[in-house]
Amino acid sequence: MLHRLSIRDIVLIDKLNVDLKNGLCVLTGETGAGKSILLDSLGLALGARADSGLVRHGCEKGSVSAEFDLPADHPFWTLLDEQEIAREDMLVLRRVLNSDGRSRAYINDQPVSISLLKQAGAALVEIHGQFDTQGLMNPATHRGLLDTFGNLSALAQQTKQTFGAWKAIEKERIAAEEALEKARADEEYLRHVVEELTQLAPQVGEEEDLAAQRQMMMHGEKLLEGMNDANKELTAQKGVEAMLRNALRHLERIAEKAEGRLDEVIGTLDKASEFTALGLQMLERLSNDVDLDPRHLEAIEERLFALRAAARKHDVPVTDLPGLKDRFEAQLNAVEAGDSALQALREQEAQKRTAYITIAEQLGQERRKTAQGLDKAVNAELGPLKMGGATFGTTIQKLDPTQWNESGCDRIAFEISTNPGAPLGPIAKVASGGELSRFMLALKVVLAQADPIPTLVFDEVDAGIGGATAAAVGERLGRLAQDVQVLVVTHSPQVGARGNHHLRVSKSESGTGVVSTIQTLNDQERTEEIARMISGEHVTTEARAAADTLLNAV
Repeated sequence: MLHRLSIRDIVLIDKLNVDLKNGLCVLTGETGAGKSILLDSLGLALGARADSGLVRHGCEKGSVSAEFDLPADHPFWTLLDEQEIAREDMLVLRRVLNSDGRSRAYINDQPVSISLLKQAGAALVEIHGQFDTQGLMNPATHRGLLDTFGNLSALAQQTKQTFGAWKAIEKERIAAEEALEKARADEEYLRHVVEELTQLAPQVGEEEDLAAQRQMMMHGEKLLEGMNDANKELTAQKGVEAMLRNALRHLERIAEKAEGRLDEVIGTLDKASEFTALGLQMLERLSNDVDLDPRHLEAIEERLFALRAAARKHDVPVTDLPGLKDRFEAQLNAVEAGDSALQALREQEAQKRTAYITIAEQLGQERRKTAQGLDKAVNAELGPLKMGGATFGTTIQKLDPTQWNESGCDRIAFEISTNPGAPLGPIAKVASGGELSRFMLALKVVLAQADPIPTLVFDEVDAGIGGATAAAVGERLGRLAQDVQVLVVTHSPQVGARGNHHLRVSKSESGTGVVSTIQTLNDQERTEEIARMISGEHVTTEARAAADTLLNAV
C-alpha cells in the first residue's frame, strides 16, 4: 500500500508529508483547496508526464516521493530484481522536477529512467478520474484479470509452457530445413571436396614430417660432407677408438701396482671407448640415411605443397585437413539422411501443435464460462450506481492461427454499452467521464481480488450524483477497501462518511504566499467536515445532526 506521500515545492505546496493507512481514505476540501495538486503530485512520482508549471513559483525545483509498504510476494519485486535494484523494507519512488521542465527519477535512491518509473507506478497505483484513467482501460490487462478471476492461472501457465515447447520444435524444424536446403545446394561441391580430400589422404603430423625430410634433403650434401669429415677425424691414423683401447691395455697392466688409484681412470676411459664406438656407428647410419636423390626431394616437395595448397583453399591449417575431410563427409551424410531427420522433426512439431491447440481450447472454454460469471457480477453492480441502462460484456474472439500466442487462441476485451440496445464497444470510447468512473468502480469491486495493484485512487467518482446513488458509490468503495487500499477525492457526504480515515485539504495565506495543507481529522473534526459538505459554508445544527446520522449508519 501507499504508506507516505512527501511533496516539496509543487504548485501551492511548500512542504507536505501525508501519512496514509490501509482501507478507505477520503480526501475532502473546498473547491480549489489543492486536492488535484495532491493527485498531480502522486502522478509525478508514478512517472506521469512532467510539466514545469508544477514547480512552485520562485523555486528552482520541486520533488515528490511516494513510499510503499509491499508484501514480500508482490509481483512488483520481480521487476525490481530484474533491474538489479536492491530491496529495502520500504519501496520509495521519487521524482525531482526542475523549473526548466527537466526531471530525474529514482527507485530506492537509485537513478532510473522515466519509463521504468512509469512501469513501476502502473504496478503499484491505479488512478481513476472523470477524464483520466488507466489499468483496466488497457485491453492488454483484461485477459490476465479474467484468468485470475476464474482461477485459471494454472491452466494459462500450462498453455504458455505448451506453446513454448511447440515454438521451440518449430524453430528447430525451420533451422533443419534451412540447413538441409543449403546442404543440398552445396551437395555437388561437398562430393567434389570429399573426393579431393580422399585422394589427398592427409595424415596427422604429415606436414611436420615432410618439412623435416625436405630440410634434410635440401642440405644433404653439406650434411654428408660434415659427417664424413667428422668420421675422418675420428678414424685418422690409428683412430680414436684404437688409441683408447691401447691406452686401456697399458693401464690395466699396471693397475694392480697402483693399489686401486687407476680404477676410476680406467673406468672413464672404458666408457669413452664405448661411447666413441657408439658415436661412430650412429654417424655411419646417418650418413647412409642421407638421401641425395633429387627425384625423392621433388616428390616430397610436391606432396608438401599439395597439402599446403589444400589448406589455403579451405582457409585452415594443414593440421586441420584430416578433420576437415571428416566434417565434409558428415555434411554429405546429413544431406543423405536429412529427409528422414526432417520428417521426424515435422512429426514432433505436429504433436506439439496439437497439444497446444488442445490445452488452448480448454482454456478458451473455461474463459467463456468465467466471462459469463464476470459479466453477471459486474452488471449487478451497475443498477445501484445509476447505470441501469448500461451493459458490461466480456468479448472473446478467436484469433487467426498466425496470431496464436503463449496466452492462447483468443482475443479478450472488456466492453460496455451505456444505452439499451446499443452494441458493446471499447470502454474508453463509449462511456462519458462520470459514467466511466462509476463503471470502473463496479468493475474494480468485482475484480478486487484478481487485480494485484495494491492502491486505487478515485477522483470525484461521485460527480453529478447524490442521494441513494452516492450512498451506493460509498458502499462499494468501502467494500473495495476491504481488499485493497482506496483513496477517494470526494464532495459527497455519503461517500465521505464511508471512510476509515479522513483527510481534509485546505488553502491559506502564509508569509510566502498561498499554500495548501492537509490535516488528518479526528471524530469531532470529521463530523464538522461532513456537515460542511452537507450544508455548505455555513454549518447548521441540522447539518451536524445529518452528519452524525451518516457516520453512525456506516
